[in-house]
Amino acid sequence: MLGARTSHLEATLALELRHLGVRDPVREYRFAPPRRWRFDFAWPEHRLAVEVEGGTYVRGRHQRPGGFAADCEKYNTATVLGWRVLRYTGEMVSNGSAARQIAAELAACL
Repeated sequence: MLGARTSHLEATLALELRHLGVRDPVREYRFAPPRRWRFDFAWPEHRLAVEVEGGTYVRGRHQRPGGFAADCEKYNTATVLGWRVLRYTGEMVSNGSAARQIAAELAACL
């Protein structure tokens, strides 16, 4: 079941990953309590996170100065905590390159 925070792109990526045989990720994973930051997808045992960045061509939240600065803080904190964060545009999700790269990265972790 898709949660209220799930975007169409996230749903598409989840379906593509499932078709590639990738184990289901933890969705909306909180990684730095007490901060309320969440990863769109996470495989905590591998410290691998995925973020789907929507609105890249329509000046969405991630492209505006405040949103961009907040993302920098979030991703830098994740890196300091030992996470690898893969970020994908809607086009990367739509053309399947995001799912293929995630599948390859997780296969390399095994």
